[in-house]
Amino acid sequence: MKSQRLVRQLSTVAGGLAIVAMVGLTASCAKEEEKAPETTTTTTTTTTTTAPAPPPTPTEKAPRIDPGQPNPFSPTVIAPPAPTAIPGDN
Repeated sequence: MKSQRLVRQLSTVAGGLAIVAMVGLTASCAKEEEKAPETTTTTTTTTTTTAPAPPPTPTEKAPRIDPGQPNPFSPTVIAPPAPTAIPGDN
């Protein structure tokens, strides 16, 4: 009885320490580091113009869904026939 209680207490302590360690690691990684000194550089850019892209081609309209008709989006499934037993085989 005492050994089960000891195991339960040790596992509780180990779980608590694991939570404290995770919180500590999260807090240490969340610190904002000092930024490196900024340096300025001068860059020259040139822009070129190109012809605009052609408009996209129109898409095909989807078939209309009617409540009384089968769903036009569902695939047609052709199931194989059920196997039949040979007469005399049981």
